[in-house]
Amino acid sequence: MTHDIVIRGAKAVLEEGIRIVDIATDGERIAAITDAGAAPSGHREIKADGLVALPGLIDMHSHHREPGFSHKEDLGAIGRQCAAGGVTTSVAMPNVSPPPTTAKNLDDMLELYRERSMVDYNVNASGVELDEIPKLAERGILAFKIFMVVDTGRSYPHMPGIGLHKHGELYERMKAVKATGLPLMIHPHDQALMDAIEREYWDRGERDFRAYARAYAHDDGVIWDTAVAVLLRLQEATGVRLHLLHTQTRRVVEMLRAAKAAGRAVSAEVNPWCFWLGNDWANIERLGSYALSYYVAPHHSEAVYAGFRDGTVDIMATDHAPHLREEKEPGWKDGWKAHTGTPSEQFYLSLLLTDVAAGKLSYERVAEATATTPAKLFGLYPRKGAIRVGADADVVLVDPAKRRTITDADVLSKCGWTPYAGRDVRGLPVYTLLRGEVILDDGALAVREGYGRQAVRADARVLTT
Repeated sequence: MTHDIVIRGAKAVLEEGIRIVDIATDGERIAAITDAGAAPSGHREIKADGLVALPGLIDMHSHHREPGFSHKEDLGAIGRQCAAGGVTTSVAMPNVSPPPTTAKNLDDMLELYRERSMVDYNVNASGVELDEIPKLAERGILAFKIFMVVDTGRSYPHMPGIGLHKHGELYERMKAVKATGLPLMIHPHDQALMDAIEREYWDRGERDFRAYARAYAHDDGVIWDTAVAVLLRLQEATGVRLHLLHTQTRRVVEMLRAAKAAGRAVSAEVNPWCFWLGNDWANIERLGSYALSYYVAPHHSEAVYAGFRDGTVDIMATDHAPHLREEKEPGWKDGWKAHTGTPSEQFYLSLLLTDVAAGKLSYERVAEATATTPAKLFGLYPRKGAIRVGADADVVLVDPAKRRTITDADVLSKCGWTPYAGRDVRGLPVYTLLRGEVILDDGALAVREGYGRQAVRADARVLTT
């Protein structure tokens, strides 16, 4: 027989370990994994000697900015970044306009994705409207999202209508999401405490990017720790599957570890800025609001990294958050006026692989954190998340020896800049396959609009709209 594609001699990161193999695809699926040289011929053969095969990345937390903010990013730009960065499934967040707080808004958003998405997708719908939660679950979403923050001094990205702060309201939404069987992602934040902390800075006349960074890290990260403590207790009370976002303090890792030891349904993610950007005050001084997201003191970053290595912090997701330069520039004088967040979809795999090359991480942990564990936590496994026979042929081939210095000229995002400019990385994607179609071909983009498909849970019964 002749397969559609045969990848020859790749060092593949498989669930059972690392082996040098041939990977054969037929149609959208992986048809065979054999010893190197043993697979039958393919209509197309990719010579992968010296390349590492990882399962296509599943990014559970990405701000695509459509609909409503397509001046920052759009589905074409995000698709190109995903292909270049080895991401085969990218899941959108709900801070768009109109936000997917209702079934109608979500239907419209999913229709936009069906028409234009270049990679597989889903949307983490907003879980703030109690009556809408069951209807949203019927649309094949993977998770709900709630922000515990509303911005002060600006109207985006944490705009009114998608945030909840009162414990009683959170408790009610947790029970409603629990009834759907889906996970609930929460951006932890103690808004009442932050209001008091911000006033201290403002009363002293401190409003620049340094003040903003220090305010969010105030009292050794107290706003994160108190919020997570409340959320973990509410999770225990309701039994909801809680997924904590933006892990960034030592105490949160300790609380998470204890909750898991008690058998609780809790998971967590970390974002690239925690390890390679916001954990160095020199980056804050050099880049100002372009480095924020958040400042993470080194002792916290080190504790989170240790938790990430051992799996206490389950996954890495990008929190890809592009903004234009004119939306960042005000932050030099007033950090509260700059739109917060940093882009990272295109480069986070190379940042991880650079740490592999330095002996800080293993290929196995990278595959778990970026593909296999997200697939298992959010119901995509066994169809996605691993290089295995019968799974979607979602594979990224990386050259571990290839180096580059990241520059703004490389950026495929509409924002046109990256906070990682000037950073040397080692380990670059060369080929990306999505359901058997090569969307990055020897470094050249080969994406096409409308090829993306909604990635739904293996057990989902999706309402046809």
